[in-house]
Formats: sequence, structure tokens, C-alpha cells
Amino acid sequence: MKRLSVLPQQCLLLMTCLLMALEAVPIDIDKTKVKAEGHVEGEKVENPDTGLYYDEYLRQVIDVLETDKHFREKLQTADIEEIKSGKLSRELDLVSHHVRTRLDELKRQEVARLRMLIKAKMDSVQDTGIDHQALLKQFEHLNHQNPDTFEPKDLDMLIKAATSDLENYDKTRHEEFKKYEMMKEHERREYLKTLDEEKRKKEESKFEEMKKKHGDHPKVHHPGSKDQLKEVWEEADGLDPNEFDPKTFFKLHDVNNDGFLDEQELEALFTKELEKVYDPKNEEDDMVEMEEERLRMREHVMNEVDINKDRLVTLDEFLRATEKKEFLEPDSWETLDQQQLFTEDELKEFENHISQQEDELRKKAEELQKQKEELQRQHDQLQAQKQELQQVVKQMEQKKLQQGSPPAGPGGELKIQPRM
Repeated sequence: MKRLSVLPQQCLLLMTCLLMALEAVPIDIDKTKVKAEGHVEGEKVENPDTGLYYDEYLRQVIDVLETDKHFREKLQTADIEEIKSGKLSRELDLVSHHVRTRLDELKRQEVARLRMLIKAKMDSVQDTGIDHQALLKQFEHLNHQNPDTFEPKDLDMLIKAATSDLENYDKTRHEEFKKYEMMKEHERREYLKTLDEEKRKKEESKFEEMKKKHGDHPKVHHPGSKDQLKEVWEEADGLDPNEFDPKTFFKLHDVNNDGFLDEQELEALFTKELEKVYDPKNEEDDMVEMEEERLRMREHVMNEVDINKDRLVTLDEFLRATEKKEFLEPDSWETLDQQQLFTEDELKEFENHISQQEDELRKKAEELQKQKEELQRQHDQLQAQKQELQQVVKQMEQKKLQQGSPPAGPGGELKIQPRM
């Protein structure tokens, strides 16, 4: 039986997209010129981090489940709806005893890890009387009411949590990018305020010139269109554009030969288009914007082609997409420089938020400074008291010597001088 080394396929089904292309740098691969390396039987495929805070637990559970022959067979024949509905989770009752034992152990380790995180967080604010069981409710990827054994409910909760978190991943990235762009504009405007009129006009002129230079690029083909794919076929694959064949194209760019185009493989198709707009050597080209452009292209193609929304493109889905009118006659594609990324009202709200954060930080800094000064004052006071006490002890010793009494030690005890 072949081991589930095609984890990019099965986990994407199991977790509705376990393998997100997080920070991955796409690479164009010409399969007509490079001999594909066959997968070694039983070889484990290394996958990119999902970015989830329970990523390691998720992977360990999958690794254990794939060792069970029955569950592996069920997973290979399950569709996305069976997985998301929880039907597959019920198969957990039929896995072997040693697999369940290992899953129990993994769950206990994860509960212990979460409790340590909670304790560390509570300790940081010097809280006492921690109710770990109540606080565990905030973690939705396991059943906190049963911390000792891994049950079907645990697998169901893990699937639903990963599905929800990964589906929100792109949305979160878009929001972070928008904040990035607003911060850039905010900092630019703040810098202009520090300049005199002549320098400000010069800086504004330079800014407009760079915008114009960045926007002066070749036409960007609509992602997933025939023109865009033919360009990859010709320039990246080195093939005759007149012999373009969608089925052959799919097989060429299914890099791991698993029968699917995953998100990384799709994003690799857009490299040629992105190079028309972005060059890391150019001051006017922002590589953060390039990655946002890549993400938007991939999302667009997935929305158009991925019929069952499992974040994988099958050959059948790909071929169906090539039969649509949009494939042959697509709308023009607007790059980021042709779009309004935020409004003035949104920027104003963002700046107000920054101002509030700065005020809070200023107040905290002032409070910390006051605490520092108070601690210094107390330290100085203690030092003065210490010196005063030492002076008193010294005076007493001198007085006792004058009276013929043995000198006192640091604690006031008598120091008996031995006779010579």
C-alpha cells in the first residue's frame, strides 16, 4: 500500500487547504527540459507551515492517521463535503488501537502545551487562581472537556477549525496589505510636513514621477486566460505557441505529479506577468505589492476554475475553464497601480487610530518614567539612610574606643580583641 506521501493532496482535502502558499517563492519549471524526479516510495513530503498556532498538532494528527490502512483508504475516496460534514470523523472509531493510543498521547501533549501558554500569559500579568479548564474554551481545535483521549469529536473540531482559519487567511493578508499601504502614505505625508515649500514641491514631483514610471509597463494578461497561459507555454516552457494544448500544459505545471494544480503551482504561473510590473532593482517597484498582486491573481483563478472550492484544480476543472468564453476573450486585468487601495476617509480613520496608539504609548512611557524616578528616589533615600547609619556606627565605635570599650561589629556586636 502506498503511503500517503501525497500529503499536499490529501491534507488539502482533509483540512480544506492545509497547504497554503505562505511566503513561498514560486519557481517556473520547464518539464520539457528538466527530467522529473520520481517520488521515492514511502518518502515524506515536506510542506510549508500553515501559519496556524496549532500547526504542529495538526500535522502530527495527520501523520498518525495516515499510518492506519482503513482510514487512509476512506480518506482517498472521500469528497470535500464528506470531510467538512464530519462524516469522515466517525471513521475514527474503526482505526487500530495503537493509532488511537498515539492520538490520545498527542492530545494530552497539546492540552499540556495550551495550559503552559495560559499559565505564561497569566503569570505575565501576575494573575492568580487560574482556571485552566475555563480558559481552554478559547481553543476551538480540540474538545477541552475531555483532555485525555482523542475522539471523533476532536477530529471534527480540528477539521472545522483549520477550515475556518485557513479560509480567513487570504482575507487577513489583504487587510494587512491595506494597512501597509496606508502606513506608507501616512509616513510620506508626515515627512512632507517637515520640509520647506521648495523641498516639498521637489519631493512631490519625484513621487509623481516614480508613480508614472511604475505604471509604464507592458500589458498584463488576464490571469488564467489563454493569452496568459500561452505566454508561459512559450517563454517559460520553451514550446511553440501555435501548438498550445491545455491538457499538456496542465501536466507540465503539475510539478509534484499528484493530478492537481495547488496554490503554489498556480502562483508560479503568474511570475512572468508580475515581472512585467515589478523589478526588485527598481526603486519605484514595491515587492510587498508584487506579492499582493500574486495573491489576487491566484484568488481570481481559483474563484473561476475551482468548481468544488477545495482549493485544488483538477484536470477536469482546468479543461472546463478553457472552454469558457472568458478564457478566450477575458476582460482587461487591472494591476494594483490602477486601483484605489483605500479612501481618504479610511486613511483618516487609520491615522486617528495611530494617533490614539501613540498617545497610549506616550502615557505609558510617562508612567514608566515616573516609576523610574520614584524608584530612583527610594534608592537614593535608602542609600542616604545607609550612609547615615554607617556614620552613626562609626561615631559609636570611636566613642567606645575613647572610653576603653571594645569596638562594635557591623551589626552592633562587640568585637573582642585578642591579647598579644
